[in-house]
Amino acid sequence: MPSTRSPFVLVIFSLLLLLLCLLPLQNTAFATTPTPKPSTPPPPSPQATMSNTNNRGNARLVQAFEEARSKGTAALVAFITAGYPTRDDTVPLLLALQNGGADVIEVGVPFTDPQADGTTIQRASEVALRNKVRLPDCLDYIKAARAQGLTIPVVLMGYFNPFLNYGSEKLMDDLAAAGGDGFIVVDLPPEEGAEFIKHCQSRALSYVPLLTPTTADHRLAYLAQSAGSFCYCVSLTGVTGSRSDVPVDLKEFVSRIRAVTDKELAVGFGISTPEHVQQVAKLADGVVVGSAILNAIDSAGPEASSEERAKKVEEFIRELKGGAGKPGGAGDAGRVSHVGLNGNGKAEGEEEAEERDVTHRHFGQFGGRYIPETLVEAHRELEEAYAKAQADPAFHEEIAFFRKQYIGGPTPMYFAKRLTEVVGGAEIWLKREELAHTGAHKINNAVGQALLAKRLGKRRIIAETGAGQHGVATATVCALMDMECIIYMGAADCERQALNVFRMKMLGATVVPVESGSRTLKDAINEAMRDWVTNVQTTHYLIGSAIGPHPFPTIVRDFQSIIGIEAREQILQMKKKLPDVVVACVGGGSNAIGMFHSFRDDASVRLVGAEAGGEGLDGKHSATLSMGRPGVLHGTRTYLQQDEDGQILETHSISAGLDYPGVGPEHAFLKDSGRATYVAVTDKQALEGFKMLCKTEGIIPALEPSHALFTAIEEAKKLPKDAVVLMNLCGRGDKDMITVAKALGVNLDNIFR
Repeated sequence: MPSTRSPFVLVIFSLLLLLLCLLPLQNTAFATTPTPKPSTPPPPSPQATMSNTNNRGNARLVQAFEEARSKGTAALVAFITAGYPTRDDTVPLLLALQNGGADVIEVGVPFTDPQADGTTIQRASEVALRNKVRLPDCLDYIKAARAQGLTIPVVLMGYFNPFLNYGSEKLMDDLAAAGGDGFIVVDLPPEEGAEFIKHCQSRALSYVPLLTPTTADHRLAYLAQSAGSFCYCVSLTGVTGSRSDVPVDLKEFVSRIRAVTDKELAVGFGISTPEHVQQVAKLADGVVVGSAILNAIDSAGPEASSEERAKKVEEFIRELKGGAGKPGGAGDAGRVSHVGLNGNGKAEGEEEAEERDVTHRHFGQFGGRYIPETLVEAHRELEEAYAKAQADPAFHEEIAFFRKQYIGGPTPMYFAKRLTEVVGGAEIWLKREELAHTGAHKINNAVGQALLAKRLGKRRIIAETGAGQHGVATATVCALMDMECIIYMGAADCERQALNVFRMKMLGATVVPVESGSRTLKDAINEAMRDWVTNVQTTHYLIGSAIGPHPFPTIVRDFQSIIGIEAREQILQMKKKLPDVVVACVGGGSNAIGMFHSFRDDASVRLVGAEAGGEGLDGKHSATLSMGRPGVLHGTRTYLQQDEDGQILETHSISAGLDYPGVGPEHAFLKDSGRATYVAVTDKQALEGFKMLCKTEGIIPALEPSHALFTAIEEAKKLPKDAVVLMNLCGRGDKDMITVAKALGVNLDNIFR
């Protein structure tokens, strides 16, 4: 007899079976975060991957080159400027570079005063600075890109001053935390950057040195030794920017480097097309492209969205990567091994290069040689030629001949009797350097450096000028010695010193107005530096002040020291004692250091420099030693007018020759050591000094020494009548009459009304 419960049991069994079938569907439909099996941990986040010391910096960069080689291509190293064209574009562009096939990214840190950048990158940097992009923003961009999936290595590329202001160790810690891998510092050669490199190494971050065609063979080994991962090989002498062809001597250059190192080599500068990439990939492990990528961004149009710009870049990178194939396919095909390593695995001569002492380049913590690698050999040649000249009596005889027969020295020592009577107090004496040929002290240095250039066999001379006096002096000696002369002058200075521009042209010089930046002296120096980087093998840069990289501050000081030598002898002869105070105006500081140098060891003599206080210290000014902070600009470490991010501030002075945001490094040393005192003199006070000398002595001074005149007057008031204040009157004022008339509200077209 069948059971009466069978249908019920069958129903229960059917329901259980149905429930079992529905369970997987329930997990799929309703579970939002399924728990992974304990044996399968979740993949690490990009941030976690970046924070692993063993998988970042040197190791990650080397791995990127090795992976590219394993695929039969050179590594594509792609550059963009952070914050260009807008702040919001950078992260999408970083991701687009990776999506297009880039293997390594260089993020350019904007800087106000680049020395080795061509027009495209310079313009991008200016736009980024207007967008308020600074170094901390660059770190934030890398961090944000990592969070959105960027995995390829990233290095920061820029100039040293922003890095120095941030704090090297803090910067490295923050870069590592953001997911960065290393640094390319254009103006930090290893001998000046030993501490920086050491800090990189301790954090497994990569320092990437630049090697150039002008680098000597023994130095190539030294530079390669400092590389944490790869070497950046600059394909040509010049600034960044697209070129039509790859240099014909590139193979020879790369071979020279291969002979001393096994480090990965990436070649850059002037590479802009897939055809260029293909040619370079045959020789190098990596290919660097920068300006062409910025041009690709611009090709999207000024109104393009971030997505449209990123798409353009991704397409362009894919085209470039298509040309990166190496001959022979994957693996080590096409890679040339070195032949010049010794038994310790180091290149010949590395040990002695590593131990080189550069303290002679410095004045205490100031000075040095912070320059692009392209200029290193030129500075070595100049230093060597100057040492030989200093040891050659014939050179000193030649200098003495020109001082006496051409310049008109010794220039007079003059007691300003009426000025002293009007002021009261100490006697005021003037070293009449404005009576030198061309009307200023600048001719002393111009003659000396032109003679050095002849010894170097360089007949193309470039120079910067602010007030125009150094430009006139340089044009003068170039006419005398039959040399080509190119003068860079800020466009604003050309306008206020038009008479000197005309004088330079009459002397046969080419005058180039500089429209970038503040259009003043610092911008003229930047442009002259770019010229020198491009034409270093045929050109001498005749720097006009005691600024710049070693040995220029020493050379300029020595050529101008004739002022102090003569003044010391003259005042001792005429007063039978040393002066109580020596005063000179200070911009870059060539006339002042020339005047001070002979009195430096006389403890009884106070040295006082007069800086340009401009509108006042609460407004725009050029009082660098009074208000600035130490930093690096134009190849030297000195006091600078800079903001908290290390960007150089615009300055102001009524005198074009003092309108400069830095100062000679020896002045920085004299300030910090307490040997000299520096005071700020406003435009208004300088005009008071100008008018006082005109009315009491019948001498029209230049606006630059008018600052020193005001200071000398103030010093004399504080001293007894038997004291002596000695001032260097370093320039005459005919060049400044239009500026003075404008400042005093005089209309020269209606002067009798």
